[in-house]
Amino acid sequence: MNSKIQWLREKIIRMDMQGIIISNPINIRYLTNIEAEGILLLTRKENIYITDSRYIEKVNTILTVEDDIIVYNITDVSDYDRENFFMFCENVGFEENYVTYAKYKEYMHRYKINNLCETDNIIEKQRAIKDEEEIYKIRNACKITDNCFEYLQSFIKKGMTEIQIAKEVENYFIANGADGLAFDAIVASGENSSMPHAVPTSRKIQSGDIITIDMGCKYEGYCSDMTRTIFVEYVQDYIKPIYDLVLKNQELTLRELHDGVSTRMVSKMVEGDFKLHNQDLVHALGHSLGLEIHENPRLSSRAVDVLLKENMIVTDEPGIYIPGKFGVRIEDTVLINKSNCEPLTKSKKDYVVIKG
Repeated sequence: MNSKIQWLREKIIRMDMQGIIISNPINIRYLTNIEAEGILLLTRKENIYITDSRYIEKVNTILTVEDDIIVYNITDVSDYDRENFFMFCENVGFEENYVTYAKYKEYMHRYKINNLCETDNIIEKQRAIKDEEEIYKIRNACKITDNCFEYLQSFIKKGMTEIQIAKEVENYFIANGADGLAFDAIVASGENSSMPHAVPTSRKIQSGDIITIDMGCKYEGYCSDMTRTIFVEYVQDYIKPIYDLVLKNQELTLRELHDGVSTRMVSKMVEGDFKLHNQDLVHALGHSLGLEIHENPRLSSRAVDVLLKENMIVTDEPGIYIPGKFGVRIEDTVLINKSNCEPLTKSKKDYVVIKG
């Protein structure tokens, strides 16, 4: 049987459940590699995937005998079948943070379930620990992102717009082996860089500009995330102290990240140093990523405290933003190891000055 499904079966048994309904497409892909509309049921005896005729052929080409999943066309599933899928199941799990109340009632009625139980994000928590194949895919996504940044340093010229540069990021990713964007690229120049989640505009690149580029791609479904703040022709003196402070804390965080470290503690460390310099960390220090660009855990003093574990992959992205003037953010995607961490994005972080 598929090892991830076997793990999930064993997990729900320990939680006194006899079955589970999985409808989040990201969780379905994680467990089965299926990318198609449908629902995955783990019943007492069988693993069942229900989809429609548009996806039957595709799903059957993805699944192997080892997956041990029976595929049903939704039009062939009668009310009698639905009512019998969870027969003799006292407790059936569901994804409480994904399923709407209307869908919850539908499940109760359609499958004649006695008790639908919250599962406490068991799949999402497991997704936080990457296996070798997942790490391989994220490494490749990060390598493509590094190569894109190297390319952009010769591509960007004065007179180009933020929108043009962002579009070139997407073009590069697709032309160089990525599935596409992991998220819409942020290209924020000059005063626009003071907005952490700026949307690229028609503002033209000028001499002396600071440019923040936050980008990531997907490789076989898995994300990368990297931010670099660069300069056009020269670095203005008033920006240097802020840049140096952000870089110092980004590299300090890299030295602190390893198995067993508290996500809240490492965030407070950066917040404390920023406050000593009359600055604030206005967003999370980082987040996990994988099949989605933002996953748990989050590295934040305001989020649930989690102890990092070996083979988690998180970001390290401190930033400082001076409203109406400029902002600096530096970010790497990082693999957590037993006693240290490995940055998977490796692009230069000291002052990067392009000719323009």
